[in-house]
Amino acid sequence: MHDGRVEARSAVIVPVPAAEPLVGALRAELDGHAALGVPAHVTVMAPFLPAAALDAATLAELAAAVATVPAFDAEFGEVRWFDERLVWLAPEPAGPFSALTRAVGDRFGLLPYGGEYEPVPHLTVGYDAPLERLQAVAAELARGLPVAARIEQAVLIVEEDGRWSPHGPLPLGQLPPATRSGTGARIRP
Repeated sequence: MHDGRVEARSAVIVPVPAAEPLVGALRAELDGHAALGVPAHVTVMAPFLPAAALDAATLAELAAAVATVPAFDAEFGEVRWFDERLVWLAPEPAGPFSALTRAVGDRFGLLPYGGEYEPVPHLTVGYDAPLERLQAVAAELARGLPVAARIEQAVLIVEEDGRWSPHGPLPLGQLPPATRSGTGARIRP
């Protein structure tokens, strides 16, 4: 809406609780979204759909899109920058996060960040602070890396009254069970 009110928004994120001990206090200081209820995360799709469009059929489609990507292990082992104004942690592998973005984008005809930025999987720690502060944060982060995380779900978050809240987990898919060969050895898919 453009009458001074902002239409309730939504986003799809992958929370990374394993990163909270390292980034929680820094995000509280340097990422305004943390104070609004957004946990440490990698963005899958923001913006997603207006909150008013989130009916049961849409949520089922979203869950199906997310489930196309199998659960995976990730490591956040490197501090990186967007220009000199945003410091973030890089996930490895980044591919499964990109696959989630593509799956959701393709299903709903959306581009991450409204097509304004090239989607790069990242966990934002801080931005728009004095460069010296961000450089100190980058050094502090580097001392605490790597952070290992098992990625098993995405979450739909919805903005309500200026705060973001989760609206149900969206489980990632599961790899098919390992099969046994004639020798009894496990074969991984």
